[in-house]
Amino acid sequence: MNHKQAINRLFLLATAPFLGMAVWMLFTDSTRLMPPIAAMSSAELPQVNLSEDTAGLAGKLEKASQDSSAIQSTILKHYDLYNESAAQVSLMLKTASEQTNKPAQIFERRISNVLGAPIRSASSGNIDLKLYSFSASSYKGYALKAELKTDKAMKMALAGDKIGKSETTLAAVNRLGGIAGVNAGGFADESGTGKRYPTGNTIQNGKYVYGFFPSQELSFVGLNDQRQLIGGMFSKQEELDRLKPQFGASFTPILLKDGKKQTIPVKWMTSPYRAARTVVGNFKNDQLLFIVTDGGDDRGSAGASLSELQDKLQQMGIRDAYNLDGGGSSTLVWGSELINRPSDNGRMRSMPTHFVFFK
Repeated sequence: MNHKQAINRLFLLATAPFLGMAVWMLFTDSTRLMPPIAAMSSAELPQVNLSEDTAGLAGKLEKASQDSSAIQSTILKHYDLYNESAAQVSLMLKTASEQTNKPAQIFERRISNVLGAPIRSASSGNIDLKLYSFSASSYKGYALKAELKTDKAMKMALAGDKIGKSETTLAAVNRLGGIAGVNAGGFADESGTGKRYPTGNTIQNGKYVYGFFPSQELSFVGLNDQRQLIGGMFSKQEELDRLKPQFGASFTPILLKDGKKQTIPVKWMTSPYRAARTVVGNFKNDQLLFIVTDGGDDRGSAGASLSELQDKLQQMGIRDAYNLDGGGSSTLVWGSELINRPSDNGRMRSMPTHFVFFK
């Protein structure tokens, strides 16, 4: 048997069952398998109402469309409300920010109304410092306003970092890398040695330089651990310690307490009557104000009186104020420049303590 015959036989074997079924169906009554459609009753036929189904589907689609429109309208309303609310919140924040800045703006405006515009300024995360120049009827003065933002903004320099040493305010500022400086407390000279010592209570880095001295004439003035101006007369160390002083020096007299003028001893009213002066005070917001006036010589014919400075400080809303060493000691330095004219014919005096400011 050749190859072609083998294929034909295989094909016959594969199709034989189907051929047999076809022959059987040919000779069988087909009516026994499926009743004719014509003979089926209407009840037996499947009932399909296309119009009702279509109407129901159309109704559902219409309702879905209406629901979608309602949802879309609600979303748009909420979106509009959100935008409106966001705009109102933004306006409220802007208004709050402006209101927050208003007290500072009012404060600065009040200073400028008295002193004019600052002639120099420095600002950083450490300090805001502004220098003003002003003229009164009988003297010329300078004001240094300081907002201390950190504990590193201001310190008291002890000349050469040693007891008995002295240096000018300019030397202290340059040595420590400060931006400005003002003279601090009084001093006494040791005869024959050339040594110059601070008088009264002197505190550096929270410690007394050489013990506590009960106040008799000199008052202490300095800063506490919150960078707030503190001062006064103290008969016991615990009274001063209670204020947590970090640094400070001593001189006299006290000029203002709680905004009220304090009695100035006759000695300080007349000897000398006018001179170069250095005073320090604080505002209610704890910013500091140093006023340093020009002087000519020690004869008392040029400069400011302490009562005049009391008036100026009170006019500016100063709360507490203290007199610092004056005359030839009064020194205000900005950068590497002497700003005022001390009473030693304009020459800077070498002293043991200075207040130095850092940018």
